[in-house]
Amino acid sequence: MPETSAFTVSPAEWSADEAGIALVRRAVFIEEQAVPESLEWETLDPECMWFVARAGGGEVVGIVRLTPDGRIGRMAVLPSWRSRGVGMALLDAVMTAARRQGIATPRLSAQTHAVAFYARFGFQVEGEVYQDAGIPHLAMTFTFKDLQ
Repeated sequence: MPETSAFTVSPAEWSADEAGIALVRRAVFIEEQAVPESLEWETLDPECMWFVARAGGGEVVGIVRLTPDGRIGRMAVLPSWRSRGVGMALLDAVMTAARRQGIATPRLSAQTHAVAFYARFGFQVEGEVYQDAGIPHLAMTFTFKDLQ
């Protein structure tokens, strides 16, 4: 998994890492972006493959998940850790997992401000802007050519 001197990215175990994952989700989605709490928590969460970025002291500073049907989501990095490579390392980890699982076309729902970030990785926009939790989003897909 990707690693730097400031943080590491690794697969998470939901039973052990739920509190750290929830802390990041609460800080980014509920508090910063004003997503209603009732929309944030899902029964699907324990079924997903999660990845966490941890600072040197072990605290979770970023997260991403891969759903059983190949959707990447809940990508979030604490504000103080942004622009330090955490998001790219998380995306790299989740994409590696998707490829290993044979998911030929991973999909995600990108907040419009993050479209350029995902496009740099090779994701393509599909469709028009739509609202999710009051935030404008675009559907995006990536195709592993060798898995087609």
